[in-house]
Amino acid sequence: MLKKLRKDKRVRNVMTTFAVILSALLQTYVIQAFIQPAGLLSGGFTGIAILIDRITSLFGINISTSLGMIVLNIPVAWACSRSISKRFTFFSLLQVLLASTFLRIFHFSPLFDDEVLNVIYGGVLFGFAILLALRGNASTGGTDFIALYVSNKTGNSIWTSVFIGNVVLLCIFGAIFGWKYAGYSILFQFVSTKIISTFHHRYERVTLQITTAKGPELSEKYVETFHHGISCVDAVGGYSKKKMYLLHTVVSSYEVADIITLFHEVDEHVIVNLFRTEQFYGSFYRAPME
Repeated sequence: MLKKLRKDKRVRNVMTTFAVILSALLQTYVIQAFIQPAGLLSGGFTGIAILIDRITSLFGINISTSLGMIVLNIPVAWACSRSISKRFTFFSLLQVLLASTFLRIFHFSPLFDDEVLNVIYGGVLFGFAILLALRGNASTGGTDFIALYVSNKTGNSIWTSVFIGNVVLLCIFGAIFGWKYAGYSILFQFVSTKIISTFHHRYERVTLQITTAKGPELSEKYVETFHHGISCVDAVGGYSKKKMYLLHTVVSSYEVADIITLFHEVDEHVIVNLFRTEQFYGSFYRAPME
């Protein structure tokens, strides 16, 4: 029953919408209750929007964080949309628009006066806000669009470059508003990034070893659906003495659940063993986000 629900597009859309709403609400809460009271700056496009807001306010101009988030994200989403699925782009933009709207509607009060507590609790909750969107097959926009675009085009991650960009952003922030707050912001970003990396492994590759009596059928359906290569070797069951097939393939970790669901549709008795892949050499099809 659960497998059928997961394949239903309407159910998936409802789950993604729910995740995006929670993510936007939590992100708004963190910005108002932790980031702004402590004078912090988050990374990515949200951080740029906050920095623009603070710099323009020094000159008596009001370019709000909510407006900045929309203005920065829409052109980047449009430019990267050819390599990222329309569904992923839509729900990511929805998250940005909701967060921008919530920033105008809600007014959350700070919980702590202590800056260290704001950094720690805010960093943890901000990480979970991003994680909620990612687990729902969306994102909080900004650098996620760029990172996924480059990853789909080249197969390489640019998170090191993103981190360097955030460091430059924080240096500008520190030079204007004080290095103390820049230091706290770096700690804030480290905490939030640690939360994401601990619970989300979208960019890891894994090896699947499959034992099945329906090797040709399973291989054909798998290649047709996921477009990855797969090797198929004849084998004999050590216990049953029946003809079997041993299959190997390398996939992205976020595809594993859907792939195993497909395997069980073809062969309900299939056995799948999963290994983490440390290094991979050769061409690799990277499916667009859905």
